[in-house]
Amino acid sequence: MSAIRYPRVKLLLLMALFAAPLVVAWVMVTWRVAIPEARTAHGRLAPEVPALAEWPLLAPATGEGWRLAFDCRLDCADQADRWWRLHRALGREAPRVERLRIVAAGAPGQETLPGERLARWRMPPAWSEPGALWLLSPQGEVLLGYSPGAPLREVMDDLQHLLRVNPERDLASN
Repeated sequence: MSAIRYPRVKLLLLMALFAAPLVVAWVMVTWRVAIPEARTAHGRLAPEVPALAEWPLLAPATGEGWRLAFDCRLDCADQADRWWRLHRALGREAPRVERLRIVAAGAPGQETLPGERLARWRMPPAWSEPGALWLLSPQGEVLLGYSPGAPLREVMDDLQHLLRVNPERDLASN
């Protein structure tokens, strides 16, 4: 009789080993144990910033996809290089994002870097400060705002998260 019972115990232990993760997951979901309530973005939500179509720009900013818009009134060359490097670090996701460099109305002509568009403020709005960065949706809505000198890693984390949770639509199937 003991020769039959021992393999049954092994089988029950093996079944318990495979069922344990399911039970633990069920307990975590049911009683909300060890589950983070929300993910926090590094940038700040910017409800005071209007949609891109309402920005006081001399020419409307056109384009598709996600945008990194930055106010380039001070130290423009360094800012443009900084955001160009972040854009390059996106790798295969880089074509989904474009950069919008916004300069003062009277600023001399500037050469744009690849993946970048140039726009000019008619008059800088009160909600903008030199060096600020905004992350815009494909519809032109401002999602996140960053203060001047925001760490690249934080902007990169937020942008990669948005690109991951908003996969590119397959244009061939439309």
